[in-house]
Amino acid sequence: MTAPSYAVVDPATGATIKTYDLIGDEALTDAIGRAAAAGAEWGRGTSPEQRAAVVRRVGELHTERRRELAEIIVREMGKPIEEALGEVDFSAAIYAYYADRASELLADEPIRLLDGEGSALVRRTPVGLLLGIMPWNFPYYQVARFAGPNLLIGNTILLKHAPQCPESAAAMEQIFHDAGLPADAYVNIYASNEQVERIIGDPLLQGVSLTGSGRAGAAVAAIAGRHLKKVVLELGGSDPFLVLENDDLDPVVAAAVAARMGNGGQACNAAKRFIVLDRHYDEFLDKLTASMTAIEPSDPSREDTTLGPLSSTAAAERLEQQVEQALASGARLVAGGGRDGAYFSATVLADIAPDNPAYSEEFFGPVAQVYRAASEEEAVRLANDTPYGLGSYVFSSDAAQAERVADQIEAGMVFVNVVDADGAELPFGGVKGSGFGRELGRFGADEFVNKKLIRTGG
Repeated sequence: MTAPSYAVVDPATGATIKTYDLIGDEALTDAIGRAAAAGAEWGRGTSPEQRAAVVRRVGELHTERRRELAEIIVREMGKPIEEALGEVDFSAAIYAYYADRASELLADEPIRLLDGEGSALVRRTPVGLLLGIMPWNFPYYQVARFAGPNLLIGNTILLKHAPQCPESAAAMEQIFHDAGLPADAYVNIYASNEQVERIIGDPLLQGVSLTGSGRAGAAVAAIAGRHLKKVVLELGGSDPFLVLENDDLDPVVAAAVAARMGNGGQACNAAKRFIVLDRHYDEFLDKLTASMTAIEPSDPSREDTTLGPLSSTAAAERLEQQVEQALASGARLVAGGGRDGAYFSATVLADIAPDNPAYSEEFFGPVAQVYRAASEEEAVRLANDTPYGLGSYVFSSDAAQAERVADQIEAGMVFVNVVDADGAELPFGGVKGSGFGRELGRFGADEFVNKKLIRTGG
């Protein structure tokens, strides 16, 4: 390749701040070998308590360097500074969660024998070298939920971040090393897609975790399958937000805006399709539109900014094309739709028919789609009529209805009468086209681990 593919390009200004060279093939071979060999020292040569101490220190260093880290991702992908600081804090909490629960998560699990004398147990041990392929929208958080549990387990990591996040990737690698992790147990690499394929096929690699698009997930899963490698995929989402029986729509609308507009709408698990019972539809649409359009894009470095630019001009152009195609296919533009470079105004679409491409696409940005449902049953049908199945939101003042509907939603996660409720202890992941496997909580700590049976006779 003639030019570096990794660069910090400030989406607010379009200025290229710094470029980074791809790793060479010889250096990549060396990195794979060193990271795999580091498992002997890190995974087998340390106790869970020793590994927990390092993971805890990683979290503490995130807190100590929170402003520096936050400012990096403001210029890398345009995240408003207050949200960037919040992401750093959440990442620190994830490392603390795993460090505090090392003995619990890695404890031997006795099995009661049905027949025979002696004993049996499952012991959790590391599987070895893992590859993490991370996206740009949450540069620190995505790494934390992958690296935190897997380093605690004793696995070692090659980390391939998004090409627009090289500075934050390097800052994290430095934190791991400063925390006391052996240098080769976590290696940041600026690799091409072709090099990623080579890494996955290397016999030293034991597993891959990818967060990204469905296209990227399918490609990685196909390569991993050919080489019999475990893979965890967290892909896209077009999460439904169901507005059912409610006496007061104001708090529901506030929650809807928060669920749609966080990170500029650039989140896999953001609410994207608002499915509203007929009797609430007009009022909800009016109030949602007023609240959405009151949010104006502005400089992400300002502390009062809630909507910065999208991650790049290219991302804003893609979103603009999706909106234009939706309108050409019969959707109604209720408000918004404007673009200025990488900045995109808060937008509301309605009257989207099933044959409209927008009906089944993911809109990665501040665009809300609003659907009318004649009944609870139709609301559930609309919610499930999507190729995705990541998260979902159910708002109802009728507790029985909320529970009934939550049980019928085809998604990995259902949030009832609450948004922004992710936590280090809560499993994150989806079904259908949104991928498979889980991150965070004890389920995330069980993905890349050898659950070794040890059966002892009497």
